[in-house]
Amino acid sequence: MAAPAADPTLEPTPPSQQEKTLHMTVLASPDMANFSGRVHGGSLLKLLDQVAYACAARYCKSYCVTVSLDHVFFKEPIQVGELITVLAHVNYVGSSSLEIGVKVVAENLKTLAKRHTNSCYFTMVCMDEDGKPTQAPPLIIESEAERRLFKAAQMRRELRKEVMARNQALHEASGEPLPGTAVSGPTH
Repeated sequence: MAAPAADPTLEPTPPSQQEKTLHMTVLASPDMANFSGRVHGGSLLKLLDQVAYACAARYCKSYCVTVSLDHVFFKEPIQVGELITVLAHVNYVGSSSLEIGVKVVAENLKTLAKRHTNSCYFTMVCMDEDGKPTQAPPLIIESEAERRLFKAAQMRRELRKEVMARNQALHEASGEPLPGTAVSGPTH
């Protein structure tokens, strides 16, 4: 009797075909609703962080943590009962950090109408077994679209650095610590 054929979907991905994209679909349920009956922004951000993590961890084949979230655009509300599809893609990889671009599409199950409702960018850091940042796999750019995503992510990275430096200088000039950096309260 012959051995069963291997399932090609379970085979390891060759290095030239990196797992850079992840799609996840969930139903917008009542527990996600705000007081107006639409999906609460916080519920959506939690979902987006989970998808960005899954995309980054799958790409790195390692645990990853969220470092920042920028350019969150809430274009349209999502109604309870709609399907929420989150599309995540690795746009940029540095030494240990990577940018995950996220796009949200809502689908009305009655009319099948789809609309782009949200977009944002997560910066994730690849971690080793000891919880320290570690080298992320280099990104292989395989198309012109990926080249544009990479260049745009580089620009956002430089802008983040510039904003952080200006913010730090502003606070140092005033003698005040950067918000969130001062420790207060009892020390035991």
